Amino acid sequence: MEQVYTVKVGEATPAGGGKPSAGPVYRSIYAKDGLMELPEDILSPWDFFSGAAKKYPKNKMLGQRQVSDGKAGDYAWLSYEQVYQKVIKIGSAIRSLGVKQGGHCGIYGSNCPEWVMSMQACNSQGLCYVPLYDTLGANAVEFIMDHAEISIAFVQDSKIKSVLSAVQKCRAHIKAIVSFGNVTSELKSEAEQLGLSCFSWEEFSAMGKQDYELPKKRKDDICTIMYTSGTTGDPKGVIITNRALIAGVMTTEHLLKVTDKALILNMKVAEDDSYFSYLPLAHIFDQVIGNYCISKGASVGFWQGDVRYLMEDVQVMKPTIFCGVPRVYDRIYTGINQKIQSGGMIAKSLFQYAYNYKLGNLSKGLKQHEASPFFDKIVFSKIKEGLGGRIRLLLSGAAPLPRHIEEFMRVTSCGVLVQGYGLTESTSGCFTSIANVFSMIGTVGPPVTTIEARLESIPEMGYDALSNVPRGEICLRGHTLFSGYYKRPDLTEEVFSDGWFHTGDIGEWQPDGTMKIIDRKKNIFKLSQGEYVAVEVLESAYMQSPLVTSVWVYGNSFESFLVAVVVPEKQAIEDWAAQNNKTGDFAKLCNDPKARMYIQDELNKTGKKLGLRGFEMLKAVHLETVPFSIDKDLVTPTFKLKRPQLLKYYKDCIDKLYKDAKEGTKQ
Repeated sequence: MEQVYTVKVGEATPAGGGKPSAGPVYRSIYAKDGLMELPEDILSPWDFFSGAAKKYPKNKMLGQRQVSDGKAGDYAWLSYEQVYQKVIKIGSAIRSLGVKQGGHCGIYGSNCPEWVMSMQACNSQGLCYVPLYDTLGANAVEFIMDHAEISIAFVQDSKIKSVLSAVQKCRAHIKAIVSFGNVTSELKSEAEQLGLSCFSWEEFSAMGKQDYELPKKRKDDICTIMYTSGTTGDPKGVIITNRALIAGVMTTEHLLKVTDKALILNMKVAEDDSYFSYLPLAHIFDQVIGNYCISKGASVGFWQGDVRYLMEDVQVMKPTIFCGVPRVYDRIYTGINQKIQSGGMIAKSLFQYAYNYKLGNLSKGLKQHEASPFFDKIVFSKIKEGLGGRIRLLLSGAAPLPRHIEEFMRVTSCGVLVQGYGLTESTSGCFTSIANVFSMIGTVGPPVTTIEARLESIPEMGYDALSNVPRGEICLRGHTLFSGYYKRPDLTEEVFSDGWFHTGDIGEWQPDGTMKIIDRKKNIFKLSQGEYVAVEVLESAYMQSPLVTSVWVYGNSFESFLVAVVVPEKQAIEDWAAQNNKTGDFAKLCNDPKARMYIQDELNKTGKKLGLRGFEMLKAVHLETVPFSIDKDLVTPTFKLKRPQLLKYYKDCIDKLYKDAKEGTKQ
């Protein structure tokens, strides 16, 4: 009999009073008698760090590659004891500027030791820290600094000028800027003209004391306000209390420790583990995982901040824990496949045989280390070395991981892959698959132990939470949920109803109690003939074609068909050109109508294989040579498409695609 990983703790509710029907309420089987209680002695995230500093003072805590003559070398590390001493002094310096408990400080920059130390300094004083996306423009920085009433801004050296520009329009609260490194006399002078103090990292640290009494913390105090971007309008400030962040960290611990020794073997993070931090610390995902690793005395190493050197940083650091978003895993998958395909016939055959053999054993229920130790050693070890050689745990979040990529990473990485689902509003993961349970592939697992979940029907979309295959909007309640949107009770009321937080994501319960994410409520639109289109589902399907690296599908209620902007694989276009006697550079080839038709036809073939319907096929495509980038504001830091920005950027292109398609020609 199939194992079921949830228990029903509440009945379904029928439609009525203007509200849609909702399915039963479920919990994890590991919380069948009640949601996990939080420890009494942990009052704020500060207790995780300060406790680890006392227990593991000599352990390596924060590491960064040393750059000499423009070249990055090995990682240099600060111990827990060194970081603690620095944090205590930074916290004292904050207090010396008159920022009292409950005040707000901003942190702006790429992931680095100073980012984490600034955060911990705020935690030490019971202050609310407000992350600023490293990729936000000046207007958003200005809005957040003003809206969140930031008193002190801790800023990466290269971002100081943009902060000073923002300060000119929001001087009401800001008192000082503290650089992660040094600060020039010119910038100091510019800050002084605005009535601000501007300190280097060491100058500010020297202002602090080492021995003093820290303020008492409370679980219900605000820990952080995290602003979410990627949507129209001003960013929304998500209020996360100490209680919610503690619950997020404890949920992670419960997932990885031996709750069921037969299933989760040796997954608990220990002091000899190391975590590679590159996903933005302005996101909750990296913060929760980082806080958990710190609570266990593990090491956290940072990337250089340049995606071109991401895998080089991984290979130098050799982490045991790696978090990724689907776009990153897709790049790893594509890179490995290209190397395999460029190898000889014998090597390719051996790889495929080893892959199928191990996949078969995993499908039978064998654990990662049992499925094929022989092929792990002679075939898959090369892939493991590409990830540094020590990886044992891979985590995926931020968006659904395509099934073929999840399967590939599970088979070839020699490590356990766990996929989860969560939001800033849920303080990271609220569903997480269980390590070594291969049957959970393609799902985000059951609810975590601090959350209850149910589905709510969406009649207009055809999603019924009470059907034999329950589908609907995922609704949550529990310990890890946010406390509302800062200064926006109207937005808070929009997403909460009868105590349930409405995520906007559409899920489907599986027979074993796991959840599959199938849609996004906001990314569904109706074509002119009345057919509803779930655009993210289509993009996920088309992305399974090996010929493309990115796909943005567009349609609206005034048109009867879909078009797309596609970033093709360069090698795929060059191979097509060679086979069709075409010459020219990548840009010229992408502009060839026959190349566009080739990619369009191949994408539609992929769509048909995956069961897409006629109106979900593409009638025209534009081939873009440059990947959608953060710099152009076309994707978020976790590589989610920014649809309004994409439409604005490609408006003329989209108009021409529709015009030419209607005229029976191709752009």
